[in-house]
Amino acid sequence: MKRLMVVLCAMGVAGLGAVALLHGGQASKPVVSGGASAATAPATVDKAAYDAKMLALANLPPQSDCKKSDDTASAKKAPDKVPGKARELKPAASTKRRDALRPCPAPLWPPHTVYPEAGAILPFKRVVAYYGNFYSPRMGVLGKYPPDKVLAMLESQANAWAKADPSTPVVPAIDYIVVSAQGMPGRTGKYMMRMPAGQIEKAISMANQIHGLLFLDVQPGWSTVQVEVPRLAPYLKLPNVELALDPEFALTEGKRPGAWRGTLSAADINFAARFLAEIVRQNHLLPKILVVHRFTQRMVTDYRAIKPLPQVEIVMDMDGFGSPALKHAAYRDFVANQPVQFTGFKLFYINDIKWGGCLMTPAQVLRLSPQPIFILYQ
Repeated sequence: MKRLMVVLCAMGVAGLGAVALLHGGQASKPVVSGGASAATAPATVDKAAYDAKMLALANLPPQSDCKKSDDTASAKKAPDKVPGKARELKPAASTKRRDALRPCPAPLWPPHTVYPEAGAILPFKRVVAYYGNFYSPRMGVLGKYPPDKVLAMLESQANAWAKADPSTPVVPAIDYIVVSAQGMPGRTGKYMMRMPAGQIEKAISMANQIHGLLFLDVQPGWSTVQVEVPRLAPYLKLPNVELALDPEFALTEGKRPGAWRGTLSAADINFAARFLAEIVRQNHLLPKILVVHRFTQRMVTDYRAIKPLPQVEIVMDMDGFGSPALKHAAYRDFVANQPVQFTGFKLFYINDIKWGGCLMTPAQVLRLSPQPIFILYQ
């Protein structure tokens, strides 16, 4: 059964200046070294606040068709016999039903992983991003409209999310495709194209205007995460520049992007996370965000081996289009049922309507379990 239709997107690179107000939780000041003495160890987030927010995002449905572990212990034990009578009492009907129920399964969310360092944006704030490439109107919002209109649309969309979930402030973001997979070998012979500095500067300017984040989105083609991510270091050193990886367009030689779907392993993702973590440590930055797009099982292998770090928060983003039912199924199967740290959800202004009949509203997306903390519009 065909589960989900996918759109081929171009992606680009960008950088952004610091806006400390974006970072949430509690203390948002970067750690500085103490002169000749060893640097002070970075503080973690307020663990109680973090746990409470993660539990709220888990959005757990009530478990009414199973037996909780403390049911038996808390239930009063009926006497074996009534005084003066030889026969035993029959157990009550409610006791019979409770004993027949299966034990409640342990919830997958929130996942047990490391606490981020102080100043982390997630889960205290929700990121709402616009996606695309300035060269192509077919690849997303960024290339379809002039910058001023894009930013006005993004502001309106961010306000809609803030209204739908007043408990979670919204951080606007630009998700610009910096390495775009191509159907032809190109100059590098790697079926990908790197965006020029002028386009990156345009994305930086847009993100600065909204005091938001900038995600550098990488489609490796026949190149690799290990080659492409380090090339972005000058931009990733900026305080509000984050990273995104697109496994759909990470292919081995012989398989052309668009004709085949690619894959990334936990080792690839962990390399990117470690690279970001080192940038955070060396430049005394607040934690960064790493987004991984996904809509099939094979796109990400060994998810259990993916390691979030105190300096890097990892989002698994459901990146397919179609009807709400198909999007729900992909989110459940490939994101919710395979927990890493945080979740994301992508919405397509054109293809969700063309192939699925409607664009899901913030209220509809917030009914998902867990609730996505990263929202991407194409």
